[in-house]
Amino acid sequence: MNKSKSVFETLNSINVSDKIEKKGNLSYLSWAWAWGELNKHYPNSSYEVIKNKEKDLNYHHDGKTAWVETVVTVEGHPLPITLPIMNNRNKSIPLGQITSFDVNSSIMRCLTKNIALHGLGLYIYAGEDLPQDSAPEKTIKPKNTITELTLKVNDDNWEKVMRFVAHNKDKGLKYIVDKLKTKYEIKEDVKQEISKHV
Repeated sequence: MNKSKSVFETLNSINVSDKIEKKGNLSYLSWAWAWGELNKHYPNSSYEVIKNKEKDLNYHHDGKTAWVETVVTVEGHPLPITLPIMNNRNKSIPLGQITSFDVNSSIMRCLTKNIALHGLGLYIYAGEDLPQDSAPEKTIKPKNTITELTLKVNDDNWEKVMRFVAHNKDKGLKYIVDKLKTKYEIKEDVKQEISKHV
């Protein structure tokens, strides 16, 4: 019996590597491209921004920081997601410093992640942008994007990298370094430090 692909299988099989862009330390897909690609396959898709009904705002807050929430419905299946309102360093913006531009940018970033929940480009967000075991052995580097970040021992990303190393040390140094090179520039001193933990 020939079973047709699910929405997730269809969208997850689309290679988005050449569409990945970088801004600061964030890897992302353009919301316009993601929405367009989703609608090529599922033209009846819809999305909604969940508003803060008490304040009539298109974001929510706890008095200190804020977040947005969207719901994307594909083939009658709604999936919600929330996203903090962040700067380009992936840090929450204090409530009093949030602008309408920050809110709009976060809504569109949330929408793109929401589409990823349905399968399109989900691997970008696996492990907070670090490659996962389920990622393909050979990851294609995106074309025409800003150069990757230079990884330094004990920088802001080091703890996350060390968790990835610990989780994959049985696969060897070459595998780990190759995977990390999809996001970071790895210099020899960093490679030597990583080798101490493999």
